[in-house]
Amino acid sequence: MRIIHLSDTHVESVDAPNGNGVNATDSLRLMLTELRHVRDVDAVVVTGDIADDGAVEAYTTVRELVGEFARPHGAPVFYTTGNHDEREAFGKVLGSGHAQPQSVLETGDSERAAVSTVGGHRFVTLDSLVPGKVYGRFTEAQLDWLREVLRTPAEHGTVLAFHHPPLSLGLSVTQQVFGLLNPGELAEAIRGSDVRVVLTGHFHLQLFGMLESVPVWVTPGVVNRIDLTTPYGTERAVRGASASLVELGGPTSPLFHTLHARDPRAHETVYELDEQRTRALVEKHGPSQPSFPN
Repeated sequence: MRIIHLSDTHVESVDAPNGNGVNATDSLRLMLTELRHVRDVDAVVVTGDIADDGAVEAYTTVRELVGEFARPHGAPVFYTTGNHDEREAFGKVLGSGHAQPQSVLETGDSERAAVSTVGGHRFVTLDSLVPGKVYGRFTEAQLDWLREVLRTPAEHGTVLAFHHPPLSLGLSVTQQVFGLLNPGELAEAIRGSDVRVVLTGHFHLQLFGMLESVPVWVTPGVVNRIDLTTPYGTERAVRGASASLVELGGPTSPLFHTLHARDPRAHETVYELDEQRTRALVEKHGPSQPSFPN
């Protein structure tokens, strides 16, 4: 099983440079063009922040571009929500995030979670979106649904995909407060299950860790990447579209490989936040009792 993992496309309703001077649609086009020689793609997973402004037009653009890439491979595409996404617009274009789901979560909040199977590998997408917030959280209803799904093992195990990572590197203030707020509850839900790998995005950088002995992979963003060589308490984003190739089922799997688009302007600064602006961001968008880690 070979999966192309994309995240954080941040496409807007207008095909033009954003406020930081980056055309997100062009970044996605470039990344998909660079991926054209990757062979034997079995599935494509896009883990959220699909539309930067929650516009229907942005979801349509991503669906068309990613679909055009996946179609020659005969690969299904699975989408999840991110903190920039808007559930109603997401649903109008992408439905549950699966073209032909076997099971879909039904809640009053219209959370977008679904299940499909590809070649004996079960793909479960979850919805960690907390409307109006940067951080993520799973509701109890969603975790109960996940437990029920995982009660019956799949032939080759389960791929779990969502936006907010249940881990952080510790080098970034924003990672520590803007990730998944209830990773312990997720860990309990997947304990003893057939989950083989967790795929996430959100941080705009590649990161690997473990949750309940399950590998967790954070793929870098398509629209830009975060550079962690800056002083602690600051943040810098740089140009450069990236994606991941995830391989399952082999004797040494899971294998993760980061793929970077050949952008002549790669590594140029997109934006840079000093400590004061980063602190203000955390205090404005962090949890209800925000703190600025020392």
